[in-house]
Amino acid sequence: MKRRCGTVILIILLALTAGLFAACDSNSDSRIVLAGSTSVQPYVELLAEEFELLYPDDEIDIQGGGSSAGITAAETGTADIGMSSRALKNDEQELWTVEIARDGLAVIINPANPVSDLTLEQVRDIYSAGVSDWGELGGVAAKIHIIAREEGSGTRSAFEDLVMDENHRITPRAIVQDSNGAVRQLVSDDPNSIGFISLGLVELEGQKPVKPLNLDGIEASRENVLNGSYTLFRPFLFVLKDRPIGSEAQFIAYILSEEGKQILINDGLIPD
Repeated sequence: MKRRCGTVILIILLALTAGLFAACDSNSDSRIVLAGSTSVQPYVELLAEEFELLYPDDEIDIQGGGSSAGITAAETGTADIGMSSRALKNDEQELWTVEIARDGLAVIINPANPVSDLTLEQVRDIYSAGVSDWGELGGVAAKIHIIAREEGSGTRSAFEDLVMDENHRITPRAIVQDSNGAVRQLVSDDPNSIGFISLGLVELEGQKPVKPLNLDGIEASRENVLNGSYTLFRPFLFVLKDRPIGSEAQFIAYILSEEGKQILINDGLIPD
């Protein structure tokens, strides 16, 4: 309840701030530049489309680059808002942040693979190259093709924090991709592959399917993230150098509104 009350207060403050600066400076720059996490990017693009219908004078420019790049862009001022799919590190704590939603992290395989359930320990062993054949896991004997995200990716950082440990690192033999979409595409094409992506991107209309694994017997689903039984999830954050004002505050207030939350829910995310 305290968290929900805090979010409501934040929305009110952002809305008031946005209105105040819009009234005081009608000639202010209404172009908002966002950069960062490719996990957050597609959802923000949807929100931006709806926001620009309501506020046609505002232009929103959205770029990828990864969570670390987005945080740096916000810190240096090369972007108005950084998008991150990982929590801030100790040396980033001075930045202003707001959580727009939570996202489950799904470990995916090709639908042709008969394996459907692994333990977190087994996933850890796969990604550290301790297990290298699907036959060791109840599947058809074949070399496991490990697919991972690049260093600096929020998705990779979350996976490392939630699955790996100091004694088990992602093997350098993993096939590295620079977006969730690329990981998903490779897994959908390769029956011997394994990858990890945003839970909200598992089911995409018009694209080849992938299969999310149950972990320790728990299905990867929004409901299980909410009830706490599925533990692989990470925050989706907006990061700014200072408290938002003007159009930035107005856009954030829209995302935190009931209308904005519903857009995120419809596309598989878990807002507060």
